[in-house]
Amino acid sequence: MKKIIYSIGIIMMLIMSTSCKKWLDLQPRDGITRQGFWKTKEDIQAAVAGCYASLLAAPPTAADRSLTENIFMFGELRADMIDAGPGSLTEEKDIFDVNITESNTLTSWATFYRTINFCNTVLDYAPAVKENDPTLTDTQLNAYLAEVLAIRSMMYFYLVRSFRDVPLKLTSTAKDTDLEDLPKTAGADILNRIVADLKKAETGAVTTYGNTLSDKGRVTKFTVNAMLADVYLWMDNYSACLTECEKIISSQRFALQSASSSWYFNVFYNGSSTETIFEFSNQTSVNSPFYSLLVQSRKRYLASPYVASDVYIPDDVDPDRIYDIRADNFYRTSDFTITKWGTENPSFVNWQAYRLSDILMMKAEALTMTNGGAEALQIINDLRARRNAVNATAETPDPTDIDGLLGYILAERAREFAFEGKRWYDVLRIAKRDNYQRINILLNMVAQTVSPAVQQSAIAKYRDVNSHYFPIYEAELFADPKLVQNPFYTK
Repeated sequence: MKKIIYSIGIIMMLIMSTSCKKWLDLQPRDGITRQGFWKTKEDIQAAVAGCYASLLAAPPTAADRSLTENIFMFGELRADMIDAGPGSLTEEKDIFDVNITESNTLTSWATFYRTINFCNTVLDYAPAVKENDPTLTDTQLNAYLAEVLAIRSMMYFYLVRSFRDVPLKLTSTAKDTDLEDLPKTAGADILNRIVADLKKAETGAVTTYGNTLSDKGRVTKFTVNAMLADVYLWMDNYSACLTECEKIISSQRFALQSASSSWYFNVFYNGSSTETIFEFSNQTSVNSPFYSLLVQSRKRYLASPYVASDVYIPDDVDPDRIYDIRADNFYRTSDFTITKWGTENPSFVNWQAYRLSDILMMKAEALTMTNGGAEALQIINDLRARRNAVNATAETPDPTDIDGLLGYILAERAREFAFEGKRWYDVLRIAKRDNYQRINILLNMVAQTVSPAVQQSAIAKYRDVNSHYFPIYEAELFADPKLVQNPFYTK
């Protein structure tokens, strides 16, 4: 164990920098170089652990942000479930008001590419370890490679949904000679690459590691299936999405927990629940950013009034006794403080990437688009029953009414995945479907969330579909002359 912990530190130092600094050309003081590292399967294990650590650990530069903070911001800032708090930054308020420019530091993709580089390093160097360590089997090696392929795919999926077209880097950068200028790759091509990588990962990934913590905190076949279902749904490949959902459901390894007072603590606070498919497991006690973001007096974000008025509507007969169990645990009605990720300082609540409820709602959405409305409605109602959803939020769309069902799915996903960095992607996915046939979903959302003074301007911007993706941060454009700014931001 000591060797693994020590090796994690070494590998993190070796692969963390992608800048032009020369220190990587020098012999470290402890004498360990890359050539001296990739020798045993324990070295691979340490490097893979470094990839997981990057999902939670703060980046090496104080000005940058952790990955979970970026996931939260990218998935929530442009949607309708959070508002600016007393400590909100000017750049955040600009995004709330649809006034995004390439100088906004919050649009930096550096944290995602840092994790991608960690994964690329393992993919580049791990296969050669077999030449030095005869105890490393093909099965073990393929399992390690499957883990990092899946993590890299997740990072690129976030980037495509946030920026659309981004550079596709599939080799590691560890020294100056590895640096290269890259143009953007079309988002559709990256999605195809993600699918291919995830299919490859599925063949090598394990079904179980033999213990619950690892099964929830490391990539398994079911993690890969969940990612594939998500990607296929974004690509409007409904039959493929249903296939991946069914692999998870039919495995009978996951189950929704009962609607009790312990539900939140089991799923979020304690983590590794029967509902969890993959979580960013905080076994190393890395302090999450969410206390300062959401809880302290100068918090940057609050739950929006829309959450109380439309998402968690109180029961109109007995709100003190009859209430949606999610409402009571996700935010405080007294001051709109978001409590989902803990109220303690430091906070160590696990970030939930995929849960069974996510798979069920993906299945419902795919069924809706393939003449399976009746089954989709049953899935929604079954989940609502598990969460004690109140009658005030119930809807009764006709099973053949696609728009009505999609609206119900969006509403229920808002209740189930509030503040999990999914809301913007959920709204955009449905709005862009069928050549933006449902763009009014986005227009109505922006109309109710932005400041009245900029409402018409914001709506006009959202009519241009290129505005639905972030600009490339100006520092990236300066560093890479092959990059071209996203179309909306060149006007």
